[in-house]
Parts: sequence; structure tokens; C-alpha cells
Amino acid sequence: MIRFLRSRFDRRESVHDYIGVLVPLEEAHLHSHSARCGKAEFEEDRRSDDDVRANTGLRGDDDEETALGTAFKNGDGEGDGMLQMDAAEYTIEGLRRDVRKGEPGRRWTEYELKSKIINKAIQDIGMGSYNWQLFILCGFGWFADNLWMQGVSLTLPSLSEEFGISEKQVRYTTSSLFIGLSIGSALWGLGADIMGRRIAFNLTLLITSIFGTLAASASSWPAVCFLFGVMGTGVGGNLPVDGALFLEFLPDASSSLLTLLSVWWPVGQLVSSLFAWYFITNWPADQGWRLFVAAIGIVTFIMFLVRFALFHLFESPKYLLSQGRQAEAVAVVHGIAYRNNKKTWLTEEVLDAVVDTDDTEQTPIRASASGVLRQNLASFSLSHIQPLFQNRKLGLATALIWFCWASIGMGYPLFNAFLPQYLSHGGEGASATPARTSSPSTTPAETYREYAIISIAGVPGSLLAAYLVDHKSPFLGRKGTLAISTFASAVFLYLFAALGRGAAPRAQLFFTSVEAFCQNIMYGVLYAFTPEIFPAPVRGAATGVASFLNRVTGLLAPILAANMPGDGSTAPIYLSAALILAAFVAMVMIPIETRGRQRL
Repeated sequence: MIRFLRSRFDRRESVHDYIGVLVPLEEAHLHSHSARCGKAEFEEDRRSDDDVRANTGLRGDDDEETALGTAFKNGDGEGDGMLQMDAAEYTIEGLRRDVRKGEPGRRWTEYELKSKIINKAIQDIGMGSYNWQLFILCGFGWFADNLWMQGVSLTLPSLSEEFGISEKQVRYTTSSLFIGLSIGSALWGLGADIMGRRIAFNLTLLITSIFGTLAASASSWPAVCFLFGVMGTGVGGNLPVDGALFLEFLPDASSSLLTLLSVWWPVGQLVSSLFAWYFITNWPADQGWRLFVAAIGIVTFIMFLVRFALFHLFESPKYLLSQGRQAEAVAVVHGIAYRNNKKTWLTEEVLDAVVDTDDTEQTPIRASASGVLRQNLASFSLSHIQPLFQNRKLGLATALIWFCWASIGMGYPLFNAFLPQYLSHGGEGASATPARTSSPSTTPAETYREYAIISIAGVPGSLLAAYLVDHKSPFLGRKGTLAISTFASAVFLYLFAALGRGAAPRAQLFFTSVEAFCQNIMYGVLYAFTPEIFPAPVRGAATGVASFLNRVTGLLAPILAANMPGDGSTAPIYLSAALILAAFVAMVMIPIETRGRQRL
């Protein structure tokens, strides 16, 4: 047992475990990404940076990333960019030139250059069975995130009835979950940099399953809130850890799969709604929600077992490189090639030779736990935020995307977190008295059936988002798709609030289903678009602030909903629509479109 646990948490990879995958650097072009695309050899583009700017019509003050993106977009093969390489590039000198492209005169650190070489090696291996298995396992994290976020919302009517709490007061249950989510997203993101991705990847689901299942046996409402809060610390780590892990193993040419990963999010909502429909409607109020929570807790534990016991997860080569474990990082790349039945040219000798030049900043590559902690805490300092506002274009884009995350973070839960309550009253208002003394306009079976239909309607949204983000229409792409879906979400939220009171149930169901479809497109694009906006040196700080704003405003949403004047049935929805509409206005004003640009 100890040997098994050690193999899952502390296995040291070796290139000797993967015999037969290494090819000489002279043959690397035959196994490259370009070779698989039928473009293995072509005349190398030897234009200078000035020529690139002239041919793309860029001004001298445009940022380097924009220059590269435009040159890439105007090339013969949009979607390939710098991924095309001729045979001459696969030499030490060729690789030295390639990893230093884009920022002439810059002194690169040893870690940065070696990371770019590892990226190129993973790109040449391409998508294979290991990457697709990881897509499913990382999808479990997204699945669990919405499984529990919606699961907590689905228990609110039952909690109100069993514990005699008003339907406005019971909304504080969601606040406890968001406190856990905020803590978890910060701690696990930091923990993954200190302990490694593999430990965080497995423990998040384990914590979620344990404390989520324990909540089913809670004897009081405060105990339920506490256990949901602790469970939230596990759920909160899923998206930052799983998204980062998947991205670090993802070839550049398959970057759209990061958007497709969001399809697991509505699937989690669908499963949660189906379980609630079965358990909560077929058992008494004090039993149904407990069986429901226990059931999704067991599902989460099964996902943990699949991750932990049935799949051998490689540690991230970027993390290993940051810890000075270069031999293991190379071995992981060999392991990916072995699992994908491909070849690789990467060796330690190649890594060392590529960085062995005078323009390389020779700094120690190994980062201690205390050093990582200081580095992560330092990311919150103004010195790491100031570069985001060093020019007008980037500063405007930063402010607008942060505003979008904050407004959506509050607007989304104002409607979705209390949707079961809205549906149960048919738009007639929430009760200020305990649910057991009120008379819902619809039966529990009808409420949860409608919620399941809404969840089904949302699933195709994420699939459509993955297609539209790379569409060449001037009205689509990242920004266009994001803006259109956000505007449509706001419109149908308004229609639900304005026409919900006394409206036919089918009209309510239609408005909410279309809103769910559009909202899943919005979130799918937003998660992929945000990190692409920012240059690599400040990408972590920028996306970290966006995530923080999203969680904090989400924490405020239940407090606002519980303290709004009136019956609380329409005011939160109108506010939600207004916030989503404000996000749409900000999206239209973002001055950057990342479709067709290489991720730097």
C-alpha cells in the first residue's frame, strides 16, 4: 500500500522507463508538428522585425505580441504560425534562434528558454491518448465545480422547509459555499506551485467528496453551512489547478480544447439536476436532500478514485523544471511520447546547449517552497500590476476584462444560485416565512423537472463556443462570440423577470433555457479569452486578479439577495440582468481580439 501511494504522489520518472521514443535531433523534422501537417520543409522566413511590421501595417508603438499575432494571422496558414519549421531549424543554433524570437535584445532566464523548448517538444508530439485521457480527468474538476455549486442551490427549498428558515435567509447557505470557493482557489493555486500539480490534482476531489458527503448527515442548518464551506475549499481548487495542468500538457495547435473543456461544466449541472429530480421529489423534505447530497458525494469520490487509482498522471514538466529536476522533466516528455505512440527529440543535452549563450541570465533554476511562497505573495504587489497599464491599449483591456469578471461574478449567482426557488414559485415571489408554511405555485417534481430541462439546454452552448471562437466571421471569434452571448443572456434574464410573474410555465422555461444556453457560451469563451489577452510575463497576476474579483463579488451576491426589499423574487434577477448587460458593454470596448494569434 505504501509503495502504491508513493507511486501516485512521489514517483520519479526516468528516460530509461521509455525506451524507443528518442530520435536524433537531425531527424526531428520528420516527427514534427509541421511534418504531420504536410509542411515539414519550406523556405525559412528570414524577414527582420521591421519587415514584419511593414508587411502587417503595424505602427512602431504596437506591442510585440500584437506584431507577432498579426504577422501570424496574415501568413499562408492561419492557425499554424511559428509551429512550421524546416529541417534546418532542428539544430542547436536553429532552436536557439526560435526560442528567442519576438523580443530581440531581451536577456532570457534559463527557466524561460528551457520552458519554451519543452513547449516545442510537446507540440511536436501532438495530441494523443494521454492528452485525451487528461482532457476527461481535468473535465472531472469542471464537472465537480458545477455539480456542487448547483447542488447546493438545489437543496435550498428543502433546507428552508426542514430547519424552518425563511427562503430569503436560507440564501446565506450559498455564501458559506462561496467563502470556501474563495479560500480554495487561492490556497490550491499556491499549493500547486509548492507541492506540485499532481498532489493538488488528486486532493481537491478527495476533500470535496469527504466533506460534501458529511453534509448529508448534518443535524442543523449552521452545520450544513460549515460543511458546505469546507467542501467549497476543495471545489475552489478544481478550476485553477485542473485548467493550469491541462494547459501545460496541451500542444499549442490544440489550444481551442481549453474552451471545449468548459463543456464539462454544464454536464455537472445536468447530472446534479437529474439527481435532485429523483431524490428530492421522491422522499420527504428531511430525507430527499440528504440522499441527493450523499449521491453526488459518492459520484465525486468515484471520480477521485479514477484519477488516483486508475490513471498514472505525470507531474508537470514546468513544475519539475522550476524545482531543478530537469532529468525528470525530460523523462515526462518521453513518457508522453510513449503513451501517445510518438517520437521525441528532447534530451537534457539539447536543453543545456540551447541556453548556453551569453544572452542567457544565469540564475538558479530551483525554487524552494519559501521562495515560491514569496513569489506568489509578491504577485499581489503593485509592481506586478503596473506593467498591465504600461500602455493605453493593454491598460484599457485589463480594466475592462476585470470589470467583466467582477460583474459576471455577481450577476451569475444572483439568478442561478436561487433558480430552484424562482421556479418553485412560478414567478410569484419568495416567502419571508419558512417554506413549510408557504404554498409554492409548482410542485417539487415540476420544479426539478424544469431545472433538468434547463440544464440539458445549456450543454450545447459550450460545444458551440469551441467552434465559434476560431470562426473567421468578423462578428464572431473570441470577442464577438463573447459579446453576443452575453447580450443575449442579459435580454433573456430581463424577459424572465419582467414576464415571469403570472406567465405560462412554458414561457418561463423557454426564457431560462435560452439564457442557460447563452450563458454557457459566455463562460466557455471567457475562460479561454482572458489569459490570451495578457502578455506572458504578467499573465498570472492578471488572471489571478480576475479570478479573485469573480469570487469576491460572487460572495456578495447571496448577501444582496437575502437583504433586498420586497419579496426578493424579481429584484435580484433585474440586478443580475443589469450586471450582465454592463459586462456586455465592457466586452464591446475591449480593444484586443486574440483569434489567430499565437499564445506567447
